[in-house]
Amino acid sequence: MYKRVVLPLLFRFDAEQIHHFVTSFLKISLALPGFRWLARQFFTLDDPRLKREVFGIQFANPVGMAAGFDKNAEWVDELGCLGFGFIEIGTVTPRPQSGNDRPRLFRLKADQGLINRMGFNNEGAKAAASRLRKRKSGQHLIIGGNIGKNKTTPNENALDDYLACFHDLFDTVDYFVVNVSSPNTPGLRALQEKEPLTALLQRLQDENHRKPVSKPILLKIAPDLTNSQLDDIIEIVHTTRIAGIIATNTTISRDGLQTAPQTVEKIGAGGVSGAPLKQRSTEVIRYLCQQSGHAFPVIGVGGISTAEDALEKLRAGASLVQVYTGFIYEGPTLAKQICKVVAEEVV
Repeated sequence: MYKRVVLPLLFRFDAEQIHHFVTSFLKISLALPGFRWLARQFFTLDDPRLKREVFGIQFANPVGMAAGFDKNAEWVDELGCLGFGFIEIGTVTPRPQSGNDRPRLFRLKADQGLINRMGFNNEGAKAAASRLRKRKSGQHLIIGGNIGKNKTTPNENALDDYLACFHDLFDTVDYFVVNVSSPNTPGLRALQEKEPLTALLQRLQDENHRKPVSKPILLKIAPDLTNSQLDDIIEIVHTTRIAGIIATNTTISRDGLQTAPQTVEKIGAGGVSGAPLKQRSTEVIRYLCQQSGHAFPVIGVGGISTAEDALEKLRAGASLVQVYTGFIYEGPTLAKQICKVVAEEVV
């Protein structure tokens, strides 16, 4: 019913507007007496075979919501009722910013994908932390904090922004993700180069180790890196001893799209997510795991629309998976569908 009736109706409206409408509807609905319990019965799967311990954290299941869906930690409790084992909020920046001009989110229906150039639109790290302190979901729902720099902050001062986000969110999240791979903040991907990235992560780790109890720090990388650059990433993880990698962010490539070239050209700049990213994301996961000898955990994200897509990532070496675009196209039962199959598999 979702794909035959609901999705065509939703796709009649602007992608960003309908995102806010649907999430607001979800929040209002689940505030009604009994609806939260009903949602959990319908959308979640509680099975001990799904439990995972990754970078020292216990996950109820290996399926998470990727960063970008809940930028401001507004819908954590509601998403927790839809079967996810963890939610990654953000990307947040130290100061609020409006992001890039609208329209900035576009559907590629023929490709089961999206193009976005949101530009880290968010209300700031302090606002997200304030909401997380008030959340009702218990410790079983793991929260990740995806952090970035403000658009107006030059790269030479980027560390200050990441440190500010780290301190603002520290008491409210279970792990951190350093985002230097979004294609929608000018110059950001330059921070993926070996020298500046090593310095950035090492400084965050130093600050992390000053805390009474440190928290896992992960790095989210682009799918557009070469094998040589991926080798550098492996070395950086070894040098800085961060907890792991999230592979991958959106791609700037337009290769292989089924959407008409003139339509894609009219949309313009932005990162592609969804099914067009599936193969490359899996290739990156497999390369990192094989070349490193499975030395660190990898969270697989990119093009997961079915349980088989998730298994593909897990078989390539991922310890956990995340969805976003697939959730848009497949609907609110996706996490449970994946969990059902994963529970029966040995991966």
